[in-house]
Amino acid sequence: MAGLSKNLKLSIVLSSVILSFGFLNLGCFASSDFDLYIQAWNNINQKYVDKTNNEQNWMRWKNRYSKYIKTPEDSYVAIDTMLASLNDPYTKFLDPKEFEEEKSSIKGSLKGIGIQIGVRDGKLLIIAPLEDTPGEKAGLKAEDEILSINGKSTKGITVDKAADQIRGKEGTVVELLIKRKGVENKIYRIVRAEINLKSVSLKIPENAKISPEVGYIRLSSFISKNATAEFQSALKQLSDKKGYIIDLRSNPGGLLSNAIFISDMFLNGGVIVSTVDRDGYKENIRATRKYATDKPVILLINKGSASASEIFSGALKDNNRALIVGEGSFGKGLVQEVNTLMGGAGMNITIQKYLTPNGTDINKKGIQPDVVVELTEEDVKNKNDKQLAKAQELLLQMIKYSYANKAQL
Repeated sequence: MAGLSKNLKLSIVLSSVILSFGFLNLGCFASSDFDLYIQAWNNINQKYVDKTNNEQNWMRWKNRYSKYIKTPEDSYVAIDTMLASLNDPYTKFLDPKEFEEEKSSIKGSLKGIGIQIGVRDGKLLIIAPLEDTPGEKAGLKAEDEILSINGKSTKGITVDKAADQIRGKEGTVVELLIKRKGVENKIYRIVRAEINLKSVSLKIPENAKISPEVGYIRLSSFISKNATAEFQSALKQLSDKKGYIIDLRSNPGGLLSNAIFISDMFLNGGVIVSTVDRDGYKENIRATRKYATDKPVILLINKGSASASEIFSGALKDNNRALIVGEGSFGKGLVQEVNTLMGGAGMNITIQKYLTPNGTDINKKGIQPDVVVELTEEDVKNKNDKQLAKAQELLLQMIKYSYANKAQL
C-alpha cells in the first residue's frame, strides 16, 4: 500500500502514505509470545531497506527481551521499542486491532474523522483531510499542527498514540487544538463517523467554472482497491471531453498497484516508476502501451499530495505527458510492504525506495510543479481556487494546440 502505516495511520484517523505490494502471510504461527517478537526481528533482518538498520548491530535486539516477554502486550511493547531504533516513521508494528483497521481501509471503509496524520520535526501534523469527511467539513487542512487532543498536549507524541486518542466510537466527539500559520489557534470539536473511502469524484468545486471542453476528475486517494475501477468509470463518463484536469491535491496516497495502473492509462510506453531494494537492485516498472487516452492532461498537486500521488505525478511529468500545476508535494519516496504476523498482528516494513522515471529521488523533497500557483488563506476563505483556474486556462491552450496539430496531419 502506498500510504498505510501505524505512523501515518489510516484507521479512524485515516492514514495512508505507504506503498506496498500486498499482504504477505508468513505462516509459522507459534504459541509463544516471544516467537512473535522473533518473527518481527527476522522480518527486519531479512527485508529492511537499510542493511545497516540505522547503523546499528541488529543482533543486539534478538534476545534482548527473552526474559521479560510473558504476554502479548509485552511483545507489542518490545517490538515497538525495537522498531523505534530504526528511526523510520513508516516501519511500524500493528497489533491485531490496528491491523484489522488497516485492512478495512483497503477494503474501502473506516470509522473516524477522515484525516491523515504524521510527525515532522517533532510536530504532529495533518498531512491531508479526506474529501467529504468530518475532518474536511470541520475545516481541517493540510499542514495544520495538532497541539492537543481532548485537552492533552501532543508534545513528544508518536503518531500511533495520537491515532489512539483521536479515534473512538461513531457519534462521539474528539477535540483538537489546531495551530495554523497566520491565524489564531483554534479548537475544533469533531464528531466521529463511518468513513466511506470513495476515491473518485466528478463534483466540480464550489464557485469554479469549468469549460464544456474540460473533464474535471478529483482523485482523493489511491487507498481503496476500487480506485482504479472508479477512475476508469470517470474517464468513460467524460469521454466526450477534449482534455482532463486531475485534481490530486491533499491526496495522501494508497496502493502502489493503483498508482501504476492509473499512470499506465495515460502512457504509451516508458517507465512509470523505478524501485531500489536493500541490495541496490533497481527495477523499472514500464507502461504497457495500452493507454486509455492521449488527450491533454493537467495534474493539480499541493503539499498534501503524497506517496502514490507523487508516483503518478512523477510518471506523467517525466514522460512529458502532463503539466503539473500547484504547489510542491509532500515528499514520500519510500515503499512499504504489509506483513501478516502471528496472532493477527501485522507489520509495515520499508523495503524499497522509489525514483521517478528520470531517476529523481523525491523523498523529503517532493514533486515540483511546472507552474507554481499558491493559495493564500484569503483565497481559501473566499473560495477563490486560483490553482484550478490556472489549470483550466493552460489546459484550454493545450487543447487548442493539440487539435490544431491534428488538423494539419
